[in-house]
Amino acid sequence: MRLFKAFSVVAFTAATVVLAAKNPMVGGKEMFPNKNIIENAVNSADHTTLVAAVKAAGLVETLQGPGPFTVFAPTNAAFAKLPAGTVETLVKPENKATLTKILTYHVVAGRLSAADIKKMIKEGNGKAELKTVSGGTLTAMLKGSMIELKDDKGGISTITQANVFQSNGVIHVVDSVLLPN
Repeated sequence: MRLFKAFSVVAFTAATVVLAAKNPMVGGKEMFPNKNIIENAVNSADHTTLVAAVKAAGLVETLQGPGPFTVFAPTNAAFAKLPAGTVETLVKPENKATLTKILTYHVVAGRLSAADIKKMIKEGNGKAELKTVSGGTLTAMLKGSMIELKDDKGGISTITQANVFQSNGVIHVVDSVLLPN
């Protein structure tokens, strides 16, 4: 009986580790598909700037909503590529409208997996236009096997980690901030 209990504990622990390994890691933390975009994003060490910006723009409640949303989530390093002082200026209360426009430019209604986006690119003869929540357009293209997004200003951002599924959508981690007109 003792051996059976010990085996059961080992089997349960191994199963827990295997189950945990199935969830993607973002910013050093496990992302859970049963949590919403905000509940997961706040745990990512790579997305502290994004989370602070979302809070400053008053978008937390929206991104906790039912969605579904496809979010192209810039990392802290992506925000660091912007000219010095840009983030600090954007999070000021008087710049809330501009910040909101930039952040919602990173969101597309619906749950688009990387496979969905690649299919759209193929069907569009190498390009797919994604209408953002802000009303702008992102152009998705393939560079090798990687999905790139071109913003309204001609900037390019690459999806570095795709298909981080959430209860209310999906996050694709990107390496540059996308800028609307």
